[in-house]
Amino acid sequence: MLRRSFLQSLSVLPVLSTSMELSHLTSLTDTFAATEKMPVLFIGHGNPMNALMDNPFTQSLSAVGKAIKQAHKPNAILVVSAHWLTKGTYVCTHPNPETIHDFGGFPDELFAVQYPAKGSPEFAAQTAALAKEIQKTSEWGLDHGAWTILKHLFPLADVPVFQLSIDYHQPMQYHFDLARHLQSLRDKGVLILGSGNIVHNLRLSMGKLQRGESDPYDWAVEFDEWTKKKLNDRDFKSLIDYRKFGKAADLSVPTVDHYVPMLYSAALAGASEPIKQFYEEVTFGGMSMRCFQVG
Repeated sequence: MLRRSFLQSLSVLPVLSTSMELSHLTSLTDTFAATEKMPVLFIGHGNPMNALMDNPFTQSLSAVGKAIKQAHKPNAILVVSAHWLTKGTYVCTHPNPETIHDFGGFPDELFAVQYPAKGSPEFAAQTAALAKEIQKTSEWGLDHGAWTILKHLFPLADVPVFQLSIDYHQPMQYHFDLARHLQSLRDKGVLILGSGNIVHNLRLSMGKLQRGESDPYDWAVEFDEWTKKKLNDRDFKSLIDYRKFGKAADLSVPTVDHYVPMLYSAALAGASEPIKQFYEEVTFGGMSMRCFQVG
């Protein structure tokens, strides 16, 4: 109920099951020519109303999407979203994923948004083959952690999209290690995208929002900047063991759902690949909108 109440508050801000036989599909991805390695993104997705907004954050997404598409249009996009939490790890094989409006209390205009990208059963099958932990399912679509940002990154919805779930019962090391199994997808033209928020404390952000205060908490800025430094230093071990940072970490990551997607993106950084921070903001007191690109 807390999350729904918070999202309902955000909505008053100005607008600033198909079953398939997949056993033969893995080999179909071999028909895709080897490509220049695709980058990896982490997006701090924040308020779902961003899907309708034209602001510095959404403008940064548009610019990044255009640059990626100009360099080499992805063959598919794999999204790891904070909003698909499961027991076990699943990849969605649906050929036509629905646009999931997994929230309440927003304007009808937001519920009317559709992101009609096709799915990619072929790449989903190959993803499942990369690690024994990954199971296939057709029981999902594109949640708001995916479509609200893809609408700006790739507004034509002309790139197939599929999602990988977050096993909420696993430790941070599990997610980091699993992400590394996905590396070969990048060489086949798959853009991998983590969608969450490094700092995401809805309970404490709610009070700021209700009082009309937009300034960030000191602890939120502290943890966001600490994370930026660890990314730039490639100190991934510290990001896995982030709780050791102390009180700022506990306040910034009261639940791990929005933090974990960042680990998937960071884990895919090659030794010589740049990690470029392309958007930085802490908003509503305790929500980081930080975004970065690997490669």
